[in-house]
Amino acid sequence: MKKSDFELIKKWMLYALHDLDTAKIINLHLKDYTETICYHCQQAVEKALKAYLIYLEIDFKKSHSLEYLLNLIGLKDEFSDEWYEMASKLENYAVEIRYPDVAVFPSDEEIINAIEIAEKFHNLILEKIKT
Repeated sequence: MKKSDFELIKKWMLYALHDLDTAKIINLHLKDYTETICYHCQQAVEKALKAYLIYLEIDFKKSHSLEYLLNLIGLKDEFSDEWYEMASKLENYAVEIRYPDVAVFPSDEEIINAIEIAEKFHNLILEKIKT
């Protein structure tokens, strides 16, 4: 792996961590910002998956689809159905939730779940990259 790829992976993972931490901070202080919390959870997973794709040396197109990214990763590393199920819970938080004409108000339980999913993906990808 080229040094520039390694640096890019580090940047993607840092940005993923920033999104995850942003979701947590907003959840602590601005609980009514449900759509923003969920958006940042989706973004954290998306960025971690893109970092892993670079690590695996798999090209990807610009996309917010977590399923698409997991399918690409599947070319070299298999993710169980459980990971796909978790990703699908965040899938719609990428774009649709951010616009006022789509009335989506995640419950407290959905918000906690989104944060937990983002943490699980982040930790898994960090583990995979370190090994």
